[in-house]
Amino acid sequence: MTAMEPMLAVEHLAARYGPAQVLFDVSLAVGTGEVVALVGRNGMGKTTTIRTVMGLLRACGGSARFEGRPLIGLPPYRIAQAGLGLVPEGRRIFPTLTVEENLVATASVRSRSGTARWRLHDIYALFPILAERRSNMGAELSGGEQQMLAIGRALMTNPKLLILDEATEGLAPLIRAEIWNCLARLKAEGQAVLLVDKHIDALKRIADRHVIIEKGEVVWTGTSAALAADSGVRKRYLQV
Repeated sequence: MTAMEPMLAVEHLAARYGPAQVLFDVSLAVGTGEVVALVGRNGMGKTTTIRTVMGLLRACGGSARFEGRPLIGLPPYRIAQAGLGLVPEGRRIFPTLTVEENLVATASVRSRSGTARWRLHDIYALFPILAERRSNMGAELSGGEQQMLAIGRALMTNPKLLILDEATEGLAPLIRAEIWNCLARLKAEGQAVLLVDKHIDALKRIADRHVIIEKGEVVWTGTSAALAADSGVRKRYLQV
């Protein structure tokens, strides 16, 4: 990766489900330490973009590079090993493993020194409720606790880029606020984040840039200040 190249660079990405093309032209970038929000109405291709970048869906056009290395064609585990940590839509924690087993199942050390930024005690400090529930099975947790566990599990891979698909979907307001506080802390610590969420006001407070997707194409990219100032863009592409 050159000094001018972003950590994640996606260019003209296209993908299909069977004969139906869903992504036509998606380009976005995430720089080191940057928080980027991928937004748009339901069914416009946000999750498909994430799945394609992570190798869960094969691209039929375009490119995706991470730290200068091509991702297209790599299996998902190789993409994860490269330093992308995913919190998937629907959480997908392991229901028959304990909280602690969920956390250690995918743990990884990425630093050359052999030390990890995120270890069990760090996750428990970030989400104290998980420490209290450490012996509970994943299926025994509430939706909010499962989302915290999914975030903690992704952080235990010590990712260079954390990707969250529907970061606060279906969560109670108090739990949503806790997740946003967590993301604000990660941003302050320099963690690069790409996230999908519907709560635009919260996103404007945390994201450096926003990428709006409409029918499988990127239609607008700009800063939080630019999005806040452009009511026409919000009305046209984000309001239901």
